[in-house]
Amino acid sequence: MPTILIVDDTPENLEVLSGLLAPTYRVRAVRSGERALKAAQTPPRPDLVLLDVMMPQMDGYEVLRRLRADPLSADIPVIFVTALDAMGDEEYGLGLGAVDYITKPIRPPIVLARVRTHLELAAARQRLRARNRNLEAEVARRLEETLIT
Repeated sequence: MPTILIVDDTPENLEVLSGLLAPTYRVRAVRSGERALKAAQTPPRPDLVLLDVMMPQMDGYEVLRRLRADPLSADIPVIFVTALDAMGDEEYGLGLGAVDYITKPIRPPIVLARVRTHLELAAARQRLRARNRNLEAEVARRLEETLIT
């Protein structure tokens, strides 16, 4: 079961998203950017992060920057879920490396579809990376066999 980390400083938003996602996913919810960074490093590590932008102390943009800078969390897909709805905000968030941008108030079918899609894409990327590693190992093994004979 995939793990979704929800990061929002508003308890009501955490409740709504947790209630929506909990029937299908393992949900972890935190109320600050600092806690999000810790949660991204501790088991069960998230397979996807839903991240609010406007939070005190550390905003979502900074959380994303720090997630991307750490090799352990750099590949975790992040979807911004925010009340900021200006085109420039969305472009900025996507430019930092978010995979998607959902505006509040959320529409449950849209959130569920985007979460499912991005989890499927992340799983496909992982399978492709594993296949590439296996192919590289096979090429190296055959090359070594050829050089030995």
